[in-house]
Amino acid sequence: MTERPVVEVDDGIAPIGALVVNCFPSVGFVSSIVAHYLIEKLELRLVGGVNHPKLPPMCLVQDGKPLPPLRFYAGEPICNLERCDKVILVVSEVQIDNQIKMGLARSLMDWIKESGSGISIMIDSFAKNNKEGHTILDDDDKDTTMLGIGSTDIAIKTLEEIGLPLLKHGIVGGMTGVMMGESRRRGLDSLAILAESSGGPIEGQPFPDARAAARIIECLDGLLPAIHLDPEPLLEEAQKIENQIRDMMAVNLNQISDDNGPESMYG
Repeated sequence: MTERPVVEVDDGIAPIGALVVNCFPSVGFVSSIVAHYLIEKLELRLVGGVNHPKLPPMCLVQDGKPLPPLRFYAGEPICNLERCDKVILVVSEVQIDNQIKMGLARSLMDWIKESGSGISIMIDSFAKNNKEGHTILDDDDKDTTMLGIGSTDIAIKTLEEIGLPLLKHGIVGGMTGVMMGESRRRGLDSLAILAESSGGPIEGQPFPDARAAARIIECLDGLLPAIHLDPEPLLEEAQKIENQIRDMMAVNLNQISDDNGPESMYG
């Protein structure tokens, strides 16, 4: 049996009731842009990561400091008169090997349940050309650019409360598909928020789509009443954010082993 990935998070954080936001590679770098926005906006700090031999043998570098490829962030609760909101962010800019996706999903779900964290959200995106592992089969005439999936009735009700249309039919691949399937099996409340992205390849290189990320930020704002997430600064600084993502994803990170099949680094 393949060894399960090990989650290692600092003891000092307070995860009980926190919203767990999961950002794995997506078309148009949408999940990465959302993650970087949350880290800066909420002043989140690095609090842990995941260890496994099949994770990429590399580190990302930002502001001269090394970062593990799959990491956890957390910050201080933000409160208003009615409630306090806490966010835990799980993020990876590099693709997860297919052989450990199920084991990683189970390790993450174990940690979420054992830590007493609240609802879990998968941030993702899709393209109409279906080159990123997702197939959207909704057959109505609506030009929907945002879709949601819920693992339980409570999760679906939450999506309805923030006005997010449900994906009626389709196939969702990657970590989002595995995490949502595992959540339903365990009866854990999880959401997937998917934005349609136009961030397809330009001159052979993926194009960051900050505008699709801004639409996801608007959805997250509805889930965090004590926190105001304003997508306007993200749109105003779209070029800066897109350049930051490009810089972090250096050319030597764009390598995938043959074991991963046709799935790209970003989706």
